[in-house]
Amino acid sequence: MSSFLLVSLNIDAILSELTLHQRRKKLDEMTKGDGLGGAYAETLSRVQGQQRSRSKLGMEVLMWVSHSERPLHVDELCYALGVEEGSSDLNIRNIPRIETLLACTLGLVTVEKSSSTVRLIHYTLQEYLSCNPNLFLKPHATIAEVCLTYLNFVQVKVISPILLSVPQSLAFVEYSSCHWGTHAKRETTEGVKLLALKLLDGYHQHISSKIVCLHEMEVWERLFHPRNNPGYTGLHCAAYFGCTEITLALLKMKEWDVQATDLHGNTALTWAARRGHEGVMRILLERDDVNPNTADKYGQTPLLWAAQNGHEGVVRILLERNDINPNTPDKSGQTPLLGAARNGHEGVVRILLERNDVNPNIPGKYGQTPLLSATQSGHEGVVRILLELNDLNPNTPNKYGISPLSWAAKYGQEDIVRVLLDRSEVDPNIADEYGHTPFSWAVQNGHERIANLLRGRTNLIPRYTAISQPSEPFSTESSEPPEHPFKRIRRS
Repeated sequence: MSSFLLVSLNIDAILSELTLHQRRKKLDEMTKGDGLGGAYAETLSRVQGQQRSRSKLGMEVLMWVSHSERPLHVDELCYALGVEEGSSDLNIRNIPRIETLLACTLGLVTVEKSSSTVRLIHYTLQEYLSCNPNLFLKPHATIAEVCLTYLNFVQVKVISPILLSVPQSLAFVEYSSCHWGTHAKRETTEGVKLLALKLLDGYHQHISSKIVCLHEMEVWERLFHPRNNPGYTGLHCAAYFGCTEITLALLKMKEWDVQATDLHGNTALTWAARRGHEGVMRILLERDDVNPNTADKYGQTPLLWAAQNGHEGVVRILLERNDINPNTPDKSGQTPLLGAARNGHEGVVRILLERNDVNPNIPGKYGQTPLLSATQSGHEGVVRILLELNDLNPNTPNKYGISPLSWAAKYGQEDIVRVLLDRSEVDPNIADEYGHTPFSWAVQNGHERIANLLRGRTNLIPRYTAISQPSEPFSTESSEPPEHPFKRIRRS
C-alpha cells in the first residue's frame, strides 16, 4: 500500500510541472528524497501553493480530519467548514461540496465508502502531520470555536429539547455537542471561553445538553422523553469535559447551585470525578457549598466513581479530606475498593489500602469481596496486592458459596490459582452450595494443569462420591478419556 501511495503522490507532483525540463528536475529531486515523508512534504507544499481560497480550504480539511476525535461523516465535515467566524446563523450557501474539499487536498484525503466518513489517504500521513505540528495554528482551539459557534447558531438554539432526534439538516450538532469540550480542554483561547459561556448559560434548555447525556448515559429512550428533563446544567457540562478555565469563568459569571443533580443524580463534582478531571475537582472542592459525599441515584459517590474508573489523582484529592468515608457502598453494596479491584486498577487499590480505615473484607450485594471480584475479572496484580494484607480472609465466598479459589479453578485462571495456593490459609476443600470444590470444578471443565495443582491438596469432596481417583496426574491428553473421578449423588 505504501509503495503504491508513494508512486501515486510522486507522479502527481511530477505531472503538476508544466515543462519536460521541470518534470525531469522534479523526478531527480524525488529520487533523492526520504520516501513517503518527502512525498507528503512535496504534496503539502503544492496544497499550500494553490490559489488562496483553495489553499486555505485544503489545509482546513487536513486539520479537521487529522485532529477530530472520531472519523467525521461527509456532511459533518462540509457543515463544519461552512461555519463562518463570528456568524450568528448557518448560511447554507457557504457549505462546500465534498468534491471541492477532496480536490483542494490533492489526494491526501479520501472518503471511506462503506461508512461515508472522511479519512487521510494513509495512516503514515497522520504520523507525518503529528510530527509537524507547526502546519496548523492552534487546531484544537480552532475546532472548538467552530463547534461552539455552530451550537450558538439561532437555527440550533431553537431546536426543541424534547425532540426524539435532531433534524438531518443539522448534521454537525452531534459532533459539536459531544466533542467541543475535549478540544477546548486542550487549547482554550479567549474566543473559546466567551463562546462557551454563551452556550452554557441556560444550557439545560439547549438540545446539546440532552445529546451529551445520550452520548454518555446510554439510556436513550428515557432521556428524550418529554417529561424527563435531564437537569444537565452548564456547570455539569464544564465539569464533564474538565475545562478548568471555563469552569472558573462560569462560577464568576453568576451564582450556580453546585449541588444541582441531573436525571441520574450526578452533581458537577460527580462528573469531574467520573471523568478524572483533577483541576475541576480542586476548584469545586474549594467551595463551602459542595458536598463531596453526594451520591447519585444508584448510591455511587464521587470517590466510588473515581475508584472504579481508575482515576488515581482524583482518589488522592478526595482522600485528603476529613469528611470522606472510604467504605461508603452504593446500592449494590459495592465499595470504592471493591470497584477498583473489580476493574483491575492496581494503583487505586494501593492508595485505598494505605488507609487504616479501609476494610478489605466488605462484600457486595451478592457476597463478593474485593478479592473475589479481582479473581472473577482475572486481575492477578490486584489479587497479589490484596493477599499481602494480614487482615484479609482469602476464603470468603460469595452468597452461593463460591470462594476465590473455586472461581479461579472453574474458569481456568491458572496464575491466580498458583498465587492463591501460595497462601497457607487458603482452603482448597471449600465446597459451594452445589457441592463443587475447586478440584471438582477444574476436573469438570477440563483444566488439567489446575487439577494437578489442586490434587495433592484436596482431601474432601463434599456431596460427591469418589469412584476412581487416578493414580497418575489427571490428563486430558491421554488416548482414552479417563473415567470421571466423581459421580453426583442426590442431595437430601
